[in-house]
Amino acid sequence: MNVAVFRSMAPVFPKMASPVRSACCVVLAAVVVVYAQRHSQDSHPQYERVGADVTMKCGSMDWDAAVTWTVNGTDIDESHLNGSYLILKNVNLSQSGQYSCYEGSSWHLKYQTYLRVGTPPKEPVLMCRSNNYPKGFYCSWHLPTPTYIPNTFNISVIHGTKDMVCEKDAMPKNRCHIRYLQLFSTVKYKVTLTVTNALGKNFTTLTFDEFAIVKPDPPESVVAKPVPNNPRRLEVSWQNPSSWPDPESFPLKFFLRYRPLILDTWQHVELSDGTSHTITDAYAGKEYIIQVAAKDNDIGTWSDWSVAVHATPWTEEPKHLTTEAQITETTHTRTHTHTHAPGETVFIKCSFHDDWRLWVLFPFHLERVVLAACFRAWCWLSWRRHGNSIEGGHTHSLEPALGLKP
Repeated sequence: MNVAVFRSMAPVFPKMASPVRSACCVVLAAVVVVYAQRHSQDSHPQYERVGADVTMKCGSMDWDAAVTWTVNGTDIDESHLNGSYLILKNVNLSQSGQYSCYEGSSWHLKYQTYLRVGTPPKEPVLMCRSNNYPKGFYCSWHLPTPTYIPNTFNISVIHGTKDMVCEKDAMPKNRCHIRYLQLFSTVKYKVTLTVTNALGKNFTTLTFDEFAIVKPDPPESVVAKPVPNNPRRLEVSWQNPSSWPDPESFPLKFFLRYRPLILDTWQHVELSDGTSHTITDAYAGKEYIIQVAAKDNDIGTWSDWSVAVHATPWTEEPKHLTTEAQITETTHTRTHTHTHAPGETVFIKCSFHDDWRLWVLFPFHLERVVLAACFRAWCWLSWRRHGNSIEGGHTHSLEPALGLKP
């Protein structure tokens, strides 16, 4: 029974598979078309100089054929067409892109290219330096201005009559290393760098002695700190650059510069040995900026300056002193800062240790208060006795009573 069922279903499979095959063929055809277009774009780029006039032909189409041009999928105005040809005047960098030509209303792709607008290379900048003497040296290069299109660099190194291998670095890509085959050689090195792109080529050459390119990296781990109890001193220390392979056999000397931030003039000290120095003429309390450079004792040139460090000389902590005038002022403030309401009972609490002057001055203050109260009472009684009004044409005044002349 199962066999019968299987046989009855067998004719159905071809009918079901037919639409699937058709769909797969359509997808495959689309992939092939897209790949062909991309492959055409990648394999046939068109390079043109900035400012050039560019003419593009629509494949095998006749001059008078009806065509449509696009750039990066956007239609190009017909004012740029001469028949089926596309004319671009004085092209600039913004006109780089994918250009496509389609036949009439059918929109069949007839031609496609990728326009790259750029410039030929100028003379490259080449630099060779030995920062790990005596192991070898490296050369690096760059273009003074961009070309906006791919460039190829080729470097050759010749020592006398012998070609040397320059091993290119993975990063950065514009650098390679050469190992010394013979130390203390008087034969010059000749390095030639050639740069090429689709629009032209250029080159530069350096010729130099082995000793002339020796230049260490800057000193590392520079530290500056104040010297306790010395307001004009700063202790500076550093380490040899880690790239310098043998400081015992090829010792370095150092150049120290420092200045306070408030001034623009540097002070300098050259040191023939050691990796530390004490500045003895710093301005007290002023922040300093400090840098160090290095150089081989006998050959080459000075390194670049190290990363700047900042330090301020030691300063004495300020002491809080209490003067006798401050104590008197404090005492006066304590005894006169609060005004009490009439009839309010006031309790005065004095500390013998803190306000001992109150005990000494209290009798004198008390005497003045009593005398003032007595004087006021006497004045009041005199006024009551003589009156304070005009009676019988006579005027009574307090001035005679107080002993004051009119």
